[in-house]
Amino acid sequence: MKTSPKINTQVKISRQRKKKKITPTKIITNVILALAALFFIFPFYWIVTGAFKAQVVATAIPPTWFPLEPIIDNWITLLNNPVLRWTFNSFFIASSEMIGVCLVSSLAGFVLAKKRFPGRKFIFVMFVAAMALPKQVILVPLFTMLADFGWIDTYKGLILPAIGWPFGVFLMKQFSQTIPTELLEAARIDGSSEIRTFIHIVLPLLKPAIGALAIFTFMLSWNDYFSQLVITRSTEMMTLPLGVATMQGEYKTDYGVMMAGATLASVPMIVIFLLFQKSFTQGITMGAIK
Repeated sequence: MKTSPKINTQVKISRQRKKKKITPTKIITNVILALAALFFIFPFYWIVTGAFKAQVVATAIPPTWFPLEPIIDNWITLLNNPVLRWTFNSFFIASSEMIGVCLVSSLAGFVLAKKRFPGRKFIFVMFVAAMALPKQVILVPLFTMLADFGWIDTYKGLILPAIGWPFGVFLMKQFSQTIPTELLEAARIDGSSEIRTFIHIVLPLLKPAIGALAIFTFMLSWNDYFSQLVITRSTEMMTLPLGVATMQGEYKTDYGVMMAGATLASVPMIVIFLLFQKSFTQGITMGAIK
């Protein structure tokens, strides 16, 4: 006995309604997620609104949750400093590190995952061990080396030491292991060179991992206040987070100007994350499965 299409359609609609049925568990979950979202968004809201408050309003107790009389004096004071130069330095350094880390890490990770040579496991263990070292431990010998090379207060000193990021090599090595070896062997049989195989076969398969690594690298470089503080000397070579921090006085802090600078420094991170959110989520998900 055959059922009519109308009956099948009604059954499907009823099933969908049952699936979308609101339950107390869903309500509680949505409420918790909404509160958590507000908890994480509020600091950014406070910084943005504080950028348009006068010093008296910004430090008032009880606090003023919304600027009733917004001002732009904080932004004028901020722009009187070489903010454009600091922003360019941040973008140039973060972008250069991102490209360098993705290129070096993808090559090194692929070699460690798919090539067989003496000492391969030892080299990978050294990379994993380097991940456990805090940056403060290696900063003194790194500074000595950069001083010997004459790279203090230069773009080379800020960019090149960060390209060999152990975590990037580790991440790309783990993802490269998922590439079928038979695919690479078929490319060699067809006469493809190693470079061509890497560009046309390996890189497309590593695209989600490279996207996640690019976001990690850009954000880490943009917020790398400590290393930039040690290596830079002149005002022209400062990055945006470092330049904003130098505007804090010894005996007085203009919180409105500081919040305006923090707002300017945080906007690129939000834009980058929103643009590459799909690759970031896909890369993290694949990493979790791995």
